[in-house]
Amino acid sequence: MNEIIRNAQEKDLPVLVELLNELFSNELEFSPDAQKQFQGLRALLLSDNGDILVLEIDNKVIGMVSLQYLISTFLGGKVAQLEDMIISKMYRKKGYGSKLFSHALSYARDNGCLRVTLLTDYNNDIAIRFYESFNLKKSQMIPMRIVF
Repeated sequence: MNEIIRNAQEKDLPVLVELLNELFSNELEFSPDAQKQFQGLRALLLSDNGDILVLEIDNKVIGMVSLQYLISTFLGGKVAQLEDMIISKMYRKKGYGSKLFSHALSYARDNGCLRVTLLTDYNNDIAIRFYESFNLKKSQMIPMRIVF
């Protein structure tokens, strides 16, 4: 079995949209929209503001995670917002999520990030336990947003 984690390419966009459909179908605040997901993924791929990492098994993309970069005035440098962490349902509970997430954290650190932040649904106990196993801590901050 050939396993690789690499940066996404434009040819990966259709499968990445499928993965986001799977992810957003289970989210409390989001519902999938393939056209918007395609646009967002393509914009991220073409920008210098982030990276999309994919996990490939035998030349098939089975997972993804994105890192979007900001500058923290508190820390005085680059930080990452980790988003869109997903392993395709049929490949879960095999350690692939841990490999991809661990790689994403190392990738962020190696690329100068001083902090990684992520959001997960407050009732997603499986995800919360998963992230806590990597020493992520719940923040005292409350996310707030407005969608235009």
